[in-house]
Amino acid sequence: MAKKTFFVTGTDTGVGKTMVSATILEAAKAAGRRTLGMKPVASGCEKTPEGLRNEDALILQRVATESLAYDLVNPIALAPAIAPHVAAEQAGRVISADRLVGFCRGLQMRPADLLLIEGAGGWRVPLNERETYSAVPRALGVPVILVVALRLGCINQALLTAEAIRNDGLVLAGWVANHAESAAMSCEQETLDYLMKHIRAPCLGVMPWVKGAEPTTLSGCLGIDVLFEN
Repeated sequence: MAKKTFFVTGTDTGVGKTMVSATILEAAKAAGRRTLGMKPVASGCEKTPEGLRNEDALILQRVATESLAYDLVNPIALAPAIAPHVAAEQAGRVISADRLVGFCRGLQMRPADLLLIEGAGGWRVPLNERETYSAVPRALGVPVILVVALRLGCINQALLTAEAIRNDGLVLAGWVANHAESAAMSCEQETLDYLMKHIRAPCLGVMPWVKGAEPTTLSGCLGIDVLFEN
């Protein structure tokens, strides 16, 4: 079964969770580790002859060392590019944390050194009227990797998310600062310095903005050894 499982969340939507996840998987592969990646729920999927497909899930499927059918990487694919609980409602479907946990545990049983489970949006994005996505890593009891987009407001978002993760009884295994936009933020270094001092978890690295970049070209930006120390 997967020796290490991490849940990847972000300070918001559009912060680069998939690129960070794919880069971690590439870095692990370069270190000779067997990897799996999944995105249990994906909205904004496109219709293809094979069914609904999500670009982010396809990236995770491609970069993992272990071959998986698409339906295992992204078991719940939704067409509207909106919040998952609204997209599910429009599609006449119901998303529950228990169901997602079941999908995740299925992949945890497969042999690998690393399994990354990419969430959707931020820590408290709704799954339905009663549950948020944070219920999934809580039920799994897995550590969390936080992706912080370097833009105005990120200090508040990052500290609140880190606090929520800890209050939910989970370990923040590490965080990644990501340039999710081409323009550099004002006072970027000061922001990074503050985050380094106040997020009580190791920074795995700072991801640059590179248009059309492949995870293989960015894997050197991250130091993931700390994820395998315990």
